[in-house]
Amino acid sequence: MNILVTGATGFLGSVLCRELERQGHAVVGVCTRTCDLRRPESLHQFNDRSFDRLFHLAAWTQAGDFCLHHSGEQWIINQQINTNVLAWWHERQPQAELVTIGSSCVYDPALELSEENYLVGLPTESLFTYAMTKRMMYAGCLALRKQFGQRFLCVVPSTLYGPDYHTDGRQMHFIFDVIRKIVRAKFLGETVTLWGDGQQRRELIHVEDFVRLLLRLTEDCEFDLVNVGAGEEFPIRHFAELACGLIGYDPQQIQYDTTRYVGATSKCLRIDRLKSLLPDLRLTPLEEGLKQTVNWFLANKERFLT
Repeated sequence: MNILVTGATGFLGSVLCRELERQGHAVVGVCTRTCDLRRPESLHQFNDRSFDRLFHLAAWTQAGDFCLHHSGEQWIINQQINTNVLAWWHERQPQAELVTIGSSCVYDPALELSEENYLVGLPTESLFTYAMTKRMMYAGCLALRKQFGQRFLCVVPSTLYGPDYHTDGRQMHFIFDVIRKIVRAKFLGETVTLWGDGQQRRELIHVEDFVRLLLRLTEDCEFDLVNVGAGEEFPIRHFAELACGLIGYDPQQIQYDTTRYVGATSKCLRIDRLKSLLPDLRLTPLEEGLKQTVNWFLANKERFLT
């Protein structure tokens, strides 16, 4: 297949592109350095190519409290990116299936995090703007399917983790930030301070599991919205204690700052639809996946000790 991937140099994009190339596909990967998706003409450089599938991973956001301070920019930039991708798909690549990545932050925390609630209720206030741009992307896909019959799949991941995480100065997702802080405490003697009381709960899925399931779903689904997660969540304290055991650090030394931003207190996807589509679902055990991730951090610790 001829495949185009936006956000190709990100954590997910890098793993996805490697796997697609391993499978023998012809992959064109674009990132901000080669293709500024905020510009309507950014994808015109590929007008003379016919793609079978488009993976749209690019988004303007970061983890932590980034969304609190950039709501206006997030609305404008992500709307530009998504509208330009949708327009190019419709005008130049209507034969392609578009695979786009949703976000668990779209869900109203008062409702079950199941697909029928993706457009229902209100997202967490601190993540509202980014969440609504993800809803708008999905609404755009629905509209183009309804009028023109274009094929798409929207996949909603829980938090991705695994080795080879990007370290480009951006704020890290919680699990990587936890590991980084414990590594620095182990080797530099710094204090580990985690935001909140440690009881907020999170769900993880290994990035390689996610890519494997994503590619299986693209073969079986022409129009769908599917949550892809582990189906279980644990307190931040649990993840921190597991990481401490792997790194060799006393978890009793960890401090918790209850004055800091924590986002949603619980975020676990319902994966009934995923299980019905892929009944042989198998995932990397959390302890094994964390060991891989921690080992990567330790092997590359000089990046995190400066």
